[in-house]
Amino acid sequence: MTAKTKIFELEIMLAEVQPPVRRRVQVPGEIDLAVLHEVVQAAMGWTNSHLHEFEIAGRRYGIPDPDWGDQQLVDEAKGKLFRLVKLGDRFGYLYDFGDNWAHQITVDKVLAAAPGVRYPRCIAGQGACPPEDVGGPWGYEEFQAALTDPKHPEHDERLVWAGGPFDPHRFDLDEADRALEWLAWRPLTPAS
Repeated sequence: MTAKTKIFELEIMLAEVQPPVRRRVQVPGEIDLAVLHEVVQAAMGWTNSHLHEFEIAGRRYGIPDPDWGDQQLVDEAKGKLFRLVKLGDRFGYLYDFGDNWAHQITVDKVLAAAPGVRYPRCIAGQGACPPEDVGGPWGYEEFQAALTDPKHPEHDERLVWAGGPFDPHRFDLDEADRALEWLAWRPLTPAS
């Protein structure tokens, strides 16, 4: 069985935030980075409202903009995961160039596909995704401080902005996995 038909188990770790925010997902090796971007967005809980890019082995992958003229950026839709990484590799994913949400993605396992299993899927995680536009890791720290202290001058404003109480430790595996259902890849079956 080739790496193309294998399942890559990835750990996605959001850098520089406490409590830790991570997701463990399984994806087909044959997906391209454009689809992997959608997987990261859905599993983490982001809203796909900002620009992003991957950094793999010193090369940057994203959505090229002909008006911008960035010749160093490789089209992510042309980068197949199985061709770019292998077991044990680590690579970066940056979301929202203003807030700079840096993620480290590690290829933890390369497995045979299980018959009838829907991929991609989220199999584990920890911590709540920070709210969009909270100001990056530094803003998220301030956001949490304001929410936990009822006497903080921004407590009420932040509580309304967050839509109510926010638990930074909250993670719902079923919710994260359901968020990936729309990306369902055809079930892969091991070769006989």
